[in-house]
Amino acid sequence: MKHEYTVGNYLLDRLSELGIRHMFGVPGDYNLAFLDNVIDYEGMEWVGNRNELNAAYAADGYARINGFAALITTFGVGELSAINGIAGSYAEHVPVVKITGAPTTKVMDNGLYVHHTLGDGKFDHFSRMFQEVTVAQTLLTQENAAQEIDRVLLASMTEKRPVHITLPIDVYDKPANKPESPLHDEVATSNHEALSQMLSELTPMIDKAKQPVILAGYEVNRYENREELLALADKTGIPVTILSGGKGAFNEEHPQFIGVYNGELSAPYLQKRVDEADCIIQIGAKPTDSTTGGFSYNFSDKDLIQITPFSVITTKQKYAPITMKDALLALSERVTQKNSEELNILPLQSQLNQNAFEVKEENIKQNRFFERLSHFMKEKDVLLAEQGTSYYGAATMAIPKNTMFIGQPLWGSIGFTFPALLGSQLADMNRRNILLIGDGSFQLTAQELSTMLDQKIKPIIFLINNDGYTVERAIHGENQAYNDIPMWDYKKLPEVFSPEGKSLTYKVQTETELEEALKAAENNHDCLTFIEVVMHRDDKPELLAQLSKRFAKQNG
Repeated sequence: MKHEYTVGNYLLDRLSELGIRHMFGVPGDYNLAFLDNVIDYEGMEWVGNRNELNAAYAADGYARINGFAALITTFGVGELSAINGIAGSYAEHVPVVKITGAPTTKVMDNGLYVHHTLGDGKFDHFSRMFQEVTVAQTLLTQENAAQEIDRVLLASMTEKRPVHITLPIDVYDKPANKPESPLHDEVATSNHEALSQMLSELTPMIDKAKQPVILAGYEVNRYENREELLALADKTGIPVTILSGGKGAFNEEHPQFIGVYNGELSAPYLQKRVDEADCIIQIGAKPTDSTTGGFSYNFSDKDLIQITPFSVITTKQKYAPITMKDALLALSERVTQKNSEELNILPLQSQLNQNAFEVKEENIKQNRFFERLSHFMKEKDVLLAEQGTSYYGAATMAIPKNTMFIGQPLWGSIGFTFPALLGSQLADMNRRNILLIGDGSFQLTAQELSTMLDQKIKPIIFLINNDGYTVERAIHGENQAYNDIPMWDYKKLPEVFSPEGKSLTYKVQTETELEEALKAAENNHDCLTFIEVVMHRDDKPELLAQLSKRFAKQNG
């Protein structure tokens, strides 16, 4: 019997309320009937991926731009294929709703040996695995569905991390009541007493500082506090630096922006300015080995004020609950404006070579490629940089105002950004998406090129072909076979994956060839642009070369 309003309708209504307009995933017999609901749901588009891992990566990219994302797989085999992508979302605070279509309640209650299980009559193995990489989990029943859906989605909203919903195939079509109030009624709030105490004790500390600095990170982006960070900088005059994972959190053209901090691998001025600061306001930043030059930062904890999503922390005190937004707004109103002449601010823009890029008749090198790319970027672009040469070349490259940056420096799962590009572009079709990815990473998730061409999205893809795993070569085994990969004829892949699709493809090796491809990409508004950029195997960005040595020592 078909009910007028069902559990499936309730779930889709709540996802729609979060702004989710696309559902990623792979069909399987335990989710097929619910997928009919997805297809029929107004305002929700089904995006079938080539595998579940790619679906999880695509959802991650979508959520970083859209705010939330969802994907659905079948039980067991499908959800375990997706779990690596969900773990990355958990590590880097990306709110993704993972839905698993499961066998019927009767099958599970009776412990039957059905396919996609371990053949032991138990059905909680995989949901228990997801407990480690999600902030909330649930098995839906007809009785608990509405309350449980709201509970896990609110957890995802609050903590900006993934959740896991198991939806038995005989539950999705059971009757349910429509939501009575929006989810947004229950978002986190600050405690006024804690906020007042924080202001009274920390404002004097900041006012007294002669060389303070703001150090921002990726949680500013996740919790959408970019405007509040800008207000704090404008009203206090304090210079701003960021960790590379937080690129896009602050306007890099701003006169108070002094660069991307990488510990001892930073530019000399930046390293000295941060490490010798007498007060560091660390906002939504988590220093990791990949973003601090292998933990080579030298500032003292005693001078550190950490503003996290729900607290403010010093070595002596923790003030909570205080949201990041409230902390930033309150400090903006209370901290005394600094005298800019006394703050030793050297803006990043004044540190850069502002001369026009002059094309040379020679093969492309890493440093020249990223210098040219910095001139190619436009305001409001979305730049995705794969872990490796792409990420560390882009990490210190200046990006224009309102550019969003997507990388994965903490989880660092190679191949992530290619499917993530599918998600980030679908999340906002009005922004130009640019992907930088190496050949080794590309070979892990290349199948998703088929989905991109099928969806008719129009990003610009730079595939850096430097013949293998350059990062690994730099760390260990420079000439070992395990760092080699088979050579593909990359420029032919768009036609292979979509014979009737449309794309603009180039293979370039010299600066003049690159220039021609860039001009064509600039003028191409009709289809995907795929540019294979051939570089020498041993050429790498300087930041990566130095960091690799530290990783090798750290691993030893």
